[in-house]
Amino acid sequence: MYTAHPFKMIKYFIIFLIVAMFISLFRGAFFLIKDGGSTKRTVHSLGVRVSIAIVLFITLVYGFITGQIGPGV
Repeated sequence: MYTAHPFKMIKYFIIFLIVAMFISLFRGAFFLIKDGGSTKRTVHSLGVRVSIAIVLFITLVYGFITGQIGPGV
């Protein structure tokens, strides 16, 4: 059984968060075009995207502090 190295796991998690952010971005754009901004789905999508961005920022800071990510790693 293959287990990923912990340093690689944080990189995969960062990539996952970036992909989730793009999905939320396009989902919000779709709702804005489809609904014309008349529903709260666009605002909800923005809230999800901001939450993902906060988690991404915290993950990046943690990775830099612990040395798991950075230049040459």
